Amino acid sequence: MNSFNPRQFDGPRRPIREVDMRPTYMRPVARTLTSDSLFRGDHEIGIEHRGSLYRLKITRQGKLILNK
Repeated sequence: MNSFNPRQFDGPRRPIREVDMRPTYMRPVARTLTSDSLFRGDHEIGIEHRGSLYRLKITRQGKLILNK
């Protein structure tokens, strides 16, 4: 005899979502740009975000600094 009870059926099973077990810093970023493509030879660019202007600068040591 079949033991299936329709009242116990909770709908179709959803597929198991694969979980990315890599640490966050190793997961791919949605979109990657090179600093060369952003700066185009300059050492400072402006970024407008929600009505505020931010400055992204390359330091003498080659690091990036973001200022509001």
